[in-house]
Amino acid sequence: MSEHLVVRGAREHNLRNVDIDLPRDQLIVFTGISGSGKSSLAFDTIYAEGQRRYVESLSAYARQFLGQMDKPDVDFIEGLSPAISIDQKSASRNPRSTVGTITEVYDYLRLLFARIGVPHDPETGERLVRQTPQQIVDRVLEMEEGTRFQVLAPVVRGRKGTYDTLLEDLASQGFSRAIVDGQDHGLGDEVDLARYEMHTIEVVVDRLVLREGIGQRLTESMETALALAEGVAEIQIVPRSDDEEPTRIVFSQHLSRPSDGKSFEELAPRNFSFNSPYGACSHCDGLGSVFEVDSQLVVPNPELSLGEGAIAPWSGGRNRYFARLIESVAEDQGIDMATPWQKLPAKTQKMLLDGGLKERIQVRYKNRFGRTRVYSAHFEGVMPQLRRRHRESESDAQRDQIEGYMRQVPCPKCQGARLNPLSLAVTIGGKNLHDICALPIGEATQALESLELSDRDLIVAEPVLKEVNARLGFLLDVGLDYLSLSRSAATLAGGEAQRIRLASQIGSGLVGVLYVLDEPSIGLHQRDNQRLIETLVRLRNLGNTVIVVEHDEETILQADHVVDIGPGAGEHGGAVVFEGTVKGLLRSKNSVTGQYLSGRKSIAIPEQRRPGNGEFLTVQGARENNLQNLDVAFPLGALVAVTGVSGSGKSTLVNEILHKSLMQSVYKSKVPPGLHKGLLGAEAVDKVINIDQAPIGRTPRSNAATYTGVFDHVRKLFAKTEESRVRGYQPGRFSFNVKGGRCEACSGDGTLKIEMHFLPDVYVPCEVCKGKRYNRDTLDIEFKGRTVADILAMSCEEALEFFDRQPPIVRHMQTLVDVGLGYIRLGQPAPTLSGGEAQRVKLASELAKRSTGHTMYILDEPTTGLHFEDVRKLLGVLNRLVEQGNTVIVIEHNLDVVKTADWVIDLGPEGGVGGGTVVATGTPEDVAQVKKSYTGRFLKELF
Repeated sequence: MSEHLVVRGAREHNLRNVDIDLPRDQLIVFTGISGSGKSSLAFDTIYAEGQRRYVESLSAYARQFLGQMDKPDVDFIEGLSPAISIDQKSASRNPRSTVGTITEVYDYLRLLFARIGVPHDPETGERLVRQTPQQIVDRVLEMEEGTRFQVLAPVVRGRKGTYDTLLEDLASQGFSRAIVDGQDHGLGDEVDLARYEMHTIEVVVDRLVLREGIGQRLTESMETALALAEGVAEIQIVPRSDDEEPTRIVFSQHLSRPSDGKSFEELAPRNFSFNSPYGACSHCDGLGSVFEVDSQLVVPNPELSLGEGAIAPWSGGRNRYFARLIESVAEDQGIDMATPWQKLPAKTQKMLLDGGLKERIQVRYKNRFGRTRVYSAHFEGVMPQLRRRHRESESDAQRDQIEGYMRQVPCPKCQGARLNPLSLAVTIGGKNLHDICALPIGEATQALESLELSDRDLIVAEPVLKEVNARLGFLLDVGLDYLSLSRSAATLAGGEAQRIRLASQIGSGLVGVLYVLDEPSIGLHQRDNQRLIETLVRLRNLGNTVIVVEHDEETILQADHVVDIGPGAGEHGGAVVFEGTVKGLLRSKNSVTGQYLSGRKSIAIPEQRRPGNGEFLTVQGARENNLQNLDVAFPLGALVAVTGVSGSGKSTLVNEILHKSLMQSVYKSKVPPGLHKGLLGAEAVDKVINIDQAPIGRTPRSNAATYTGVFDHVRKLFAKTEESRVRGYQPGRFSFNVKGGRCEACSGDGTLKIEMHFLPDVYVPCEVCKGKRYNRDTLDIEFKGRTVADILAMSCEEALEFFDRQPPIVRHMQTLVDVGLGYIRLGQPAPTLSGGEAQRVKLASELAKRSTGHTMYILDEPTTGLHFEDVRKLLGVLNRLVEQGNTVIVIEHNLDVVKTADWVIDLGPEGGVGGGTVVATGTPEDVAQVKKSYTGRFLKELF
């Protein structure tokens, strides 16, 4: 086997014919300025080719079910292993996906509870026991004399298949009838069952009437049914009248209630799955939450009267029917329509919201001829009516509209546990499955390790617990001890989701694999960084090649091999500046990374901290998630860094409480903030901008020019040219998203997709427009000798120079250059932008808008994907915003940002239940003196 992974002539995206030899079975770090081509080489070339070759080795039948990657633009690659990518874009958004299901820990726990769990009656709490056939017969004989019933054997319960052979066997054994999926069939009849659908088959063993002397026959029939259905039998009582439903009683040799003999089905792993009808809560279908109408959203402004539209869903011109109904109810009940809602009696408010009127209301209205008409209507109440419409509506648009007046709340039946009552009544060591999954992973590990089991249970549980503890151990190694197994995957940050997948890969124990990771240290505090690096080393030591795209100093310094790509970004990058050991990188004069790591270049600590403008924004009594009734003051007119270990409550405090409370105060938002008592000082803020990590668009039609709005100015400029005015062209003519000016052969995409079936789809330039997106007439229009297609092909730096006399365009272009994106092309498709680039496009878009001087900017880890040099540029932009009188709040782990902040709020001390308190506040120098602050310890090394 080759000892090197050899790449020759890599030209994907901005790569400039890169030749590189990477040592196999090593920890290799790709670093360099953002946009220099690291991901293009690691993911779009090496990983893509490894994945493509593996998929091509499969049969044509298998390939049609797998997504294939395009062949990268490279001369050849040799020494490739099967490749596994662990990036940040593939986190599950399925509400049924949890940390436990992703890591498969939940599957092992389901097996554990099914095998050694102690079942209890969900109603009485009695421990369930198993029944003998004679006890079952005695219970049946207690029924009323003359009762007609059938003895059934449920041989198939909720399983897929056609069951032709089974039905033939049953007929050959002498059985004549069976109930198949609720329908009575003769076993001699032809029963056609769909192979991939769930079926239930119950054999009719006997039909009886309860009278004296049937004990012997009943016993034989019951024993036959129990033998057929592996210890389970059913009694179906025939109703006395046609309008009654038949009653069923389940008997089991396995589980029953001692007090009255009521039977329960035998426990299987599926009874503990919230994705199965056998285990899921019937009220929320296993989601753990339901939509519930919120009275605060129904009446968002209690200062309004009924006549002024206090009841939001029933106000407005389109809701005339409901307005008439409210007027009629008010007239009937003697309610003044001009009285503000908050001054109405509580009893009246409750009646309007919840209903409760027994009599029908007489509703008067005038028809289009001016004649008064009257009809009677039942008033069910605003909230019950919204619930009913949400439940019954088949229109997604209407459901979305109603959900604007609802919030997700824990399911009232299962309290968010997702499982049905029987499943939750099964315990091990006094805890049910949800109790264990709701614990932070660190505590769950201790709870499972401290179980006291009998000798029999220990033999059964040992192999299962070994797998569970190993997987939990891997999660602890990547710094996720604060998460719980029940945490929804949709709520995980990108870095957390990536580290969970990393832990799963270590658990798989694969050898000889090429792993490609995208900045696994994102969202991780320095305290936990060493454990992550040890995990990467363990992955390498198993016999794998690990390529990590990373900017983190510690990770780079502990790599076996470093590749620095640059020297600049975009068209100025794409070349290998340095390749070799860390020692060689530190000595390299050409590498900007080496200059920062060696200390020859650094981000300066400001000589003086800004005190702010003297005003504060204070969150009172914050208690959402793990926050412990905090009072936190944010100084205005300063750069504020909110720090703390992962899971300490930073995002909850800033995004869930501060941001959403400000949105309510400033913009009257309907989105409810997290639990807190109040927010003081919001009147000092007149604009709130949250720049998050979500991509700017997932389709090639979205790009930096359209997102920032600069393309609107460009289209208007082209529409004002003399030739455009002669032809009558409007700005819409220069849009590639609408018919008129775009090339209709490719619908303005510039490329055509050719489906190759068993090969990956091929994208070829449109033959009509030659990839320019527009038709010939549109391209006849020029501004300063350039067409609109030429403008989209320009880099931001070029466009800044080209449009130097167009202030609106200059303002947008200058901000893109200032945030370090001068190299990206205006028409560059959004999916090709990295996470850091997308976030900086958003930042530039906001910077281009007029500042009021009282704006609050909130950024969640803005250094995501940024090199040291890019962080320096970002800090320059953020400081410029503060100098204009604005406030910038950043959630950040990067010490280069924290050390330059004016004020630091450090939460912790730990993650999860061990966090949620304020450990330290003040300038970075003040925080560095606080011994119990982990952030302070690392800051102290810098001062």
